[in-house]
Amino acid sequence: MARSQPGDARADADAPGDGAAAPASDARVESISAVTLATTDMARAVHFYEALGYRRLSGGAEASFTSFAVGESYINLVVRGDAPPLPWWGRLIFYVSDVDAFYERALGGGLSPQFAPRDAEWGERYFHLTDPDGHELSFARPLRGARGRDR
Repeated sequence: MARSQPGDARADADAPGDGAAAPASDARVESISAVTLATTDMARAVHFYEALGYRRLSGGAEASFTSFAVGESYINLVVRGDAPPLPWWGRLIFYVSDVDAFYERALGGGLSPQFAPRDAEWGERYFHLTDPDGHELSFARPLRGARGRDR
């Protein structure tokens, strides 16, 4: 199954529904389908995400585009050539079932998180990890009893 990319005409054609436009007052974002991250070295990036346990759906070390399943969404990687990385682009936050166990998985995969899991004042337990292309990833879980965050 191909994942549409920004600017891809398929994104509109693949939208669910009967083709009728929803009234503006009813229009809302329902979810994020995929995030596409650029890489200068697909083999290195694929190894990184597979070390975290992400399930590869297509592509691979030699491909120019690779897709991984992330729950009901996708992380895509695309080769960008030799463009210099941005100094800081933002952070992608993943909710995981067990922050401490996921941290141990990262360590076991030879990865180097920025810090050990910790509880945040906003009601999540989390840690950060930077992928080989400088994309900052956060792995988190709401703390029980945190206002508006208990799941």
